[in-house]
Amino acid sequence: MIRLIRRRLAVALPVLLATSFGMFLLGAASPIDPALQYAGGAVSTASEENLAQIRANWGVDDPLPIQYLRWLTNLIGGDLGWSTSRHQPVGDVIAARAGWTLLLIGLTLLVVLLTSLLLGTIAAYRRGGLLDRGLRAAAYAVESMPVFWLALAAIAVLALALGWFPAGGLTDITATTTTLSDVAHHLALPVTVLAISQAPWFLLFVRDAVAESLLEDHVLAARARGLRGRTVLFGHALRTALLPFLTLIGTHLPELVGGSVLVETVFSLPGLGAVSVQAALGSDFPLLAAITLITTAVVLAANLLTDIAYTAADPRVRVDG
Repeated sequence: MIRLIRRRLAVALPVLLATSFGMFLLGAASPIDPALQYAGGAVSTASEENLAQIRANWGVDDPLPIQYLRWLTNLIGGDLGWSTSRHQPVGDVIAARAGWTLLLIGLTLLVVLLTSLLLGTIAAYRRGGLLDRGLRAAAYAVESMPVFWLALAAIAVLALALGWFPAGGLTDITATTTTLSDVAHHLALPVTVLAISQAPWFLLFVRDAVAESLLEDHVLAARARGLRGRTVLFGHALRTALLPFLTLIGTHLPELVGGSVLVETVFSLPGLGAVSVQAALGSDFPLLAAITLITTAVVLAANLLTDIAYTAADPRVRVDG
């Protein structure tokens, strides 16, 4: 286990460095003057001397290697820079919004895992039946729909036409405080949309894995001993199929993060996804670089935890790499 962690950390460091260098090069190649961005609405009244002083303070005219080393040193020291689009420290922007994104992704992942394990297992047990064919057809249909289209359709039908859910935001417009019930009501539709968009992969995987497991010798032996069908299905077949399912969670996390960006934007949620879009449109490279690095680190950490869980669940398995 310790060797596994060392290997993953040895790979993670170069990946993070390459990601940071790539983001820095993109920012340096931008034709947008950071001094003009910093001035904002006061750029029309700012003198050339003031703009030159801002450039000198930030060192934007220094050679690129020096700029990168200075930026990397500040990053390691906890200074993520200044957001030119939000006009506040990048660290404050991320701290205020990261929790909502983690809440959205965490709730979505929980819903996806529970529903895919239950429906996928039942579909495998009744493979070839009406439920199995209906779930597979629905999964393939949903897989072809972009998540932003699902979000807009859900808003049009469930929010605007039927009025069951709010169309966006985290609280009501007239609310003066943030309550748990209000947040839950506003997050119900975004979580459902994101879960539906991500569920097909997991559902089809569970269905196929459990269907294969039902034909293995130990499952057939359990049936021959006269065990109840529910015990054979959930106690033997599903348990065997769970090991590769752990790997799917880690490898599918980047797509879940990407889907959350679109869902947060459509539903106007105050998370990192919507801020990332605003940073990209406003060429706010300090904020965009920090969010990209944090997302990369989270994905790498999730893959590491998945490998650890896989190894702990079955000590016979050796994870190389």
